[in-house]
Amino acid sequence: MAKILVIDDQQSIRKTLREILEYESFEVDEAEDGQKGFDMFNKESYDLILSDIKMPKLDGIEFLEKVMASGNPDVPIIMISGHGNIDTAVDAIKKGAYDYIPKPVDLNRLLVTVRNAMEKKSLVVETKQLKKKVSKNKMREIIGESTPIKKIKELIEKVAPTDARVLITGNNGTGKELVARWIHELSHRANGPLVEVNCAAIPSELIESELFGHEKGAFTSAVKQRQGKFELANGGTLFLDEIGDMSLSAQAKVLRALQEHKILRVGGDRDITVDVRVVAATNKNLADEISKGNFREDLYHRLNVIPMHVPDLNDRKEDIPILAEHFMEQIVEEQGIAAKSFSKEAISELQKINWTGNIRELRNVVERLIILCDQKITGEDVSTFAKPNKGS
Repeated sequence: MAKILVIDDQQSIRKTLREILEYESFEVDEAEDGQKGFDMFNKESYDLILSDIKMPKLDGIEFLEKVMASGNPDVPIIMISGHGNIDTAVDAIKKGAYDYIPKPVDLNRLLVTVRNAMEKKSLVVETKQLKKKVSKNKMREIIGESTPIKKIKELIEKVAPTDARVLITGNNGTGKELVARWIHELSHRANGPLVEVNCAAIPSELIESELFGHEKGAFTSAVKQRQGKFELANGGTLFLDEIGDMSLSAQAKVLRALQEHKILRVGGDRDITVDVRVVAATNKNLADEISKGNFREDLYHRLNVIPMHVPDLNDRKEDIPILAEHFMEQIVEEQGIAAKSFSKEAISELQKINWTGNIRELRNVVERLIILCDQKITGEDVSTFAKPNKGS
């Protein structure tokens, strides 16, 4: 449900606007002056704001200027006033208002303007997400022609168009996140959000709030209502990375979300329906974690509809030449330096290395070689710099 803030010093107008907006199924908050409105804007998340211009403490134009300077200017603001003129309306639009409506308010015009503003905001959000996807995917391809990688690509193409849950396994640095991203990109949810959560990076006492959100006052630091990752991923994909590190209490709630497609915010009393595809990944053996009592078996079976194992780099060393060249192109472009080249001996030496850090380690080594070596990277360069802790 979209949430609207109405700011006006006249109670009768606030009441009228609340009634018409709530009838149209919007959630409405009220503020009697600009300063209180700005305080509420800082504490709550609003989809749209209706603001009077002539008000005590902080007038509407001053309120508009503060919102535009707040770092969150994407919330559309519709100015409403009975004291304005054309110059006032032009000034408000120039300073960032979505539109200007004179009093007495034509309710039909108001509702049309509100709906148009909501649609514009959705387009702005979608555009930002699209730009983010383009920038992220520009250099993030699944590189390789080895048999294990071909199998991964084929499986992604089969699985992505469905809503089946996928459990991606593999050691650190193998590219599990990249696989999850391509599952999303090739799915019918590609226009929706891809929300990533690293379960290992979030303290156990915060993971439930991170996943499911919280209500204002749910705990000491909960100064405003907050949506969780499940809500943010609605209509898209939620990638739960390192799910083997999730607490048992959070696992129970994730299981309920998968079973019922509903979540409950921390401190909340109302179920929220979510439409989310869950893709999970782990570097742990979940069967072992189940036997140790660290992971729920019922959640494991819910997640493991389509198992997908990403191979170690040591199991696909024939891909090292193309990977090394790919990282070379990336790094010289990122750093704005002249391209270098690998000799056949350099590639051969790279293929002899035991890659415990997998793809991530290979990229780091390529970057090190680019920085430290001459125009032609030799086999001796690789022997000297690839494992610097061993010396030369």
